[in-house]
Amino acid sequence: MSSPLVVAVDGTSGSGKSSTSRGVAERLGLRYLDTGAMFRAMTWWMLRQGVDVHDPAAVAARAGEPEIVSGTDPTAPTIAVDGTDVAVAIRQEDVNAAVSPVSAVPEVRARLLALQREVIAADGGIVVEGRDIGSVVVPDAPVKVYLSADPAARAERRTAEEGGRDVEVTRASLLARDQIDSGRATAPLTMADGAVHIDTTDHTLAEVIAQVVALVEDAGART
Repeated sequence: MSSPLVVAVDGTSGSGKSSTSRGVAERLGLRYLDTGAMFRAMTWWMLRQGVDVHDPAAVAARAGEPEIVSGTDPTAPTIAVDGTDVAVAIRQEDVNAAVSPVSAVPEVRARLLALQREVIAADGGIVVEGRDIGSVVVPDAPVKVYLSADPAARAERRTAEEGGRDVEVTRASLLARDQIDSGRATAPLTMADGAVHIDTTDHTLAEVIAQVVALVEDAGART
């Protein structure tokens, strides 16, 4: 019995991971998982509980408490914590500012890794996006992609998505997030062995989706 197809999409913030992953999943009839939303959901819960997110021991002590459930429909992905829809709440500025220190806590990563693998192992192929999918979560994924883009382009995209923020402030925030995520001891942001690097700076979303779909189809033809 063959294993479900897993497409691992990693990369920097604002490089187009979510839009690309959802587009590829839609095109190919696959499920979709945004692992970043899971870390944001954990962060949102920690903030709501009054946990000091800059105290790794305090975060670790409570990492096992929240129930985090991710929907996998690429046309309408959902994320809930203890039965509450937090899709909008996890994109707020307080979560933006706190997600990196929470994500760096090994106990958080271990808890969410287990949840991610449960979702991935369910029926049907899946496109999974994050920062350590190809390197840690599913290192044997048949298709691994690493997306990046020029910091200025990433800042413009993220500002357009969120609205109202200054582009330079957004750019500084993205670069700071990159530095934290790349430098953390547990599962740092990195391009996995065997991943195909796509610089999305000068490509439209449709072009990037088409490139990834071609990689998936090529992988299917070779198996």
